[in-house]
Amino acid sequence: QDAIDRKEKRSKTFKMAVHEMETGTPALKTEELGRRAPLWVRDNLVTMCMCCKEPFNAIMRRRHHCRACGYVVCARCSDYKAELQYDGNRLNRVCQECYSFLTGHVVLEDREGKHKGILEKGAAEVSGRSLLCSSLQLLDKNGKGGTRGWFVIPQDDPLVLYVYAAPQDVRAHTSIPLLGYQVRDLPQGDSRHLFQLAQSRQVYTFMADTEELKRRWMRAMARSAAGVTRSEEGEDADS
Repeated sequence: QDAIDRKEKRSKTFKMAVHEMETGTPALKTEELGRRAPLWVRDNLVTMCMCCKEPFNAIMRRRHHCRACGYVVCARCSDYKAELQYDGNRLNRVCQECYSFLTGHVVLEDREGKHKGILEKGAAEVSGRSLLCSSLQLLDKNGKGGTRGWFVIPQDDPLVLYVYAAPQDVRAHTSIPLLGYQVRDLPQGDSRHLFQLAQSRQVYTFMADTEELKRRWMRAMARSAAGVTRSEEGEDADS
């Protein structure tokens, strides 16, 4: 029971933020698990299992939904059954965490007890305490194509830019230390709102959806690059 309580406490903030950030709908409270149908996290908002953090693919690791909390999880992490009161106490597919909570059975994990790496911070959890977070596109060296992702500068790690593939992923796929970089404005053309991070020969080119969002990111990155770790007085954290 102590193990269940600790695990529940660690994930409580993440559970709330995951649902509220993109859906605007409060997540189920712990006491409501199994008693009320959850709002499912949309498939296109995650690229990896929200339990084990392994990336999804079309063949070996497909998406499933936990019928208790609504998480998008892989088959291995949802290979559990628990009675759900809202479904007439019938057995339903649930994730490992909900299984432990609903049945009281502790499931031993290979990953349990391991230190959470710098990239193993959930996007929703980090975004809820960020200086700035939004979708951006990171362009390739030719400036013609690139990767769209979810970018976050956390309040508790303001000198680092975290890059997620999707806004509800539970692990960042890379991070960029911002200290010492120069922030460059690029002329607007063809409705493309471009700016750069540059240090020596390393250059990152970003494209924002609007000019206003571009300016906000340039200000936030410039402050981090200069080593400023706190928001200006009277300035709210952007989200």
